[in-house]
Amino acid sequence: MRILIVTDIWQTHDHGVGHLLVELTRELQQIGHAVTVVQPGAFACLPLGNGAPRWVAWPGERLRRLMDEARPDAVHIATQGPLGWAARRHCLRRRWPFSSACHSDVAAWLVARGVMPLRWADALLQRFHRPSSAVLVSSPALLNRLQSLGWERLHDASPGVDTRLFRLADPPLADRALGPLARPVSLYVGPISHERDVEAFLELDVPGSKLVCGDGPQARTLRQRHPNVHWLGVLPRHDLARVYQAADVLVYPGRQDGAGRVVLEAMACGTPVAARPVDGPLQRVADQGGALDDDLLVAWHAALRQPRHQVHAHAQSFAWSRAAGEFVARLPTIPAHRRSRHVQPTLPSMVSR
Repeated sequence: MRILIVTDIWQTHDHGVGHLLVELTRELQQIGHAVTVVQPGAFACLPLGNGAPRWVAWPGERLRRLMDEARPDAVHIATQGPLGWAARRHCLRRRWPFSSACHSDVAAWLVARGVMPLRWADALLQRFHRPSSAVLVSSPALLNRLQSLGWERLHDASPGVDTRLFRLADPPLADRALGPLARPVSLYVGPISHERDVEAFLELDVPGSKLVCGDGPQARTLRQRHPNVHWLGVLPRHDLARVYQAADVLVYPGRQDGAGRVVLEAMACGTPVAARPVDGPLQRVADQGGALDDDLLVAWHAALRQPRHQVHAHAQSFAWSRAAGEFVARLPTIPAHRRSRHVQPTLPSMVSR
């Protein structure tokens, strides 16, 4: 199958969605599909500052040409930025069915930055996804929220994990990866921001060493406040895999779902997860990938008792091979007579949906 993926975020953005799409594309190619990715690297972009992704200024004709030349059997629109909206318009002109994705709660992101009220943001995003034949939602919590708003054609599309890169290491790699550290080693991976409640991890009264991988608006303040913590910054993926393998427990202190990829990567390395029982960790950790409790200290002690081989085995059910197969099964197929780049656009009323 020729699959066309359109995304405003790609691996050059050092963003979780970008890494997810790269891994999905790689897995789709390995199982025999021809994948074309239309991403910002092919366009002139505007820098937005503050670490935000660079957004395409005027996708216009170039995007339409790239989509037509791909002659796809199926189209997936992965983001709701300028490329996403332009791809949506082109699919409607061509009368191509398409799938779309909700990787995070974009409405909440817009509200938090004062762009618009929640009601407006929800309405805008619902308009974007309304023509989609399948809306793939990567977070259980977000899926529940969108269902409560009356969205249709929603599908659970939890991300997969690269079980070739993130794998059980035997013997443990602690000394080789990190040098001698006091055991047990507790790890946090992700944005260092208020909404992730990183300070709850840093203040956890547990023995051993604490490691933090990531960066964010609270990084400088928390580093000064907790000088005994090992701050590793943002690591390349291969180095991060070694850190997971060296850690004894991954702690996710957040009260909202947002660590799906991190939780899966840790478990794939055999590292048990200690988290609060919120959507996301609740579905992924279950009883065999770690421990969940409103009291993180209780969860930490319980997670340490989980055998690493059991945690690793549990993570295999989330491998990309499964996730990619489910992704393909939900793609709507474009009728053969509509794939030609010379198909005339339909009436303008189709574009206004």
